Amino acid sequence: MTWPSHTFFSSLLGLVAATGLVAGSVSGKVELRDSQDAAVRKHMDFSGVVVWLEPVTGSPPPARPGVVARMVQKNKTFTPHVLPIRVGTSVDFPNFDPIFHNAFSNYNGKTFDVGLYPPGTSQRVPFPRPGIVRVFCNIHANMSAVIVVLNTPYFETTQKNGSYQFPDVPPGEYFLRFFHERATQATLDALTRKVTVEGSITLPAVGISESGYIVIPHHNKYGQEYGPAPDDDGVYPAVRK
Repeated sequence: MTWPSHTFFSSLLGLVAATGLVAGSVSGKVELRDSQDAAVRKHMDFSGVVVWLEPVTGSPPPARPGVVARMVQKNKTFTPHVLPIRVGTSVDFPNFDPIFHNAFSNYNGKTFDVGLYPPGTSQRVPFPRPGIVRVFCNIHANMSAVIVVLNTPYFETTQKNGSYQFPDVPPGEYFLRFFHERATQATLDALTRKVTVEGSITLPAVGISESGYIVIPHHNKYGQEYGPAPDDDGVYPAVRK
């Protein structure tokens, strides 16, 4: 999901036209390797990898204020599971389930806790700095998601076949970077490369290995093991520090 970035492209095109430069496009493909995930192994599903371009020199165009993205809670699931956004974007967490939820994160990318809130309501959280934010529900241990906060308007999430594309990129040099939640940071850092945008370019496929990734069970917002889950009638056990 990249719609928060699309609002920047029209202003970028105006800048390109004023300077006489010709905007280009960048496309490529990601392949996931060494995976234990059934969707990857059986169905060759390479979706959910965040790819972005950062200018090598200078600063990216300023973010438009007031942009809001959304991460829905429905069927005890955060959707989308991986959400890339621009620095300065706020994210709404609407609760479309008939039960209460409590989205939170205790990771350095952004620490927040919206508290327990009922069906049919929503909470909003601003994300003022870049980072990887892992999101959980304090009530339902199986709920998780990732928000990737980026200081660039040029970002995309791969499709099922692993493809990605950036249209209307001003010419120049950029760092191409990747995030995949089941890859180690060392693996992702090694994939960073410099690309020169001059017209439309198609990059070679990039393989991202999941080897070495270890799933670490998370705790609730109090740093404790999760207690009994509430039933579907909305009866909640006591939650204490």
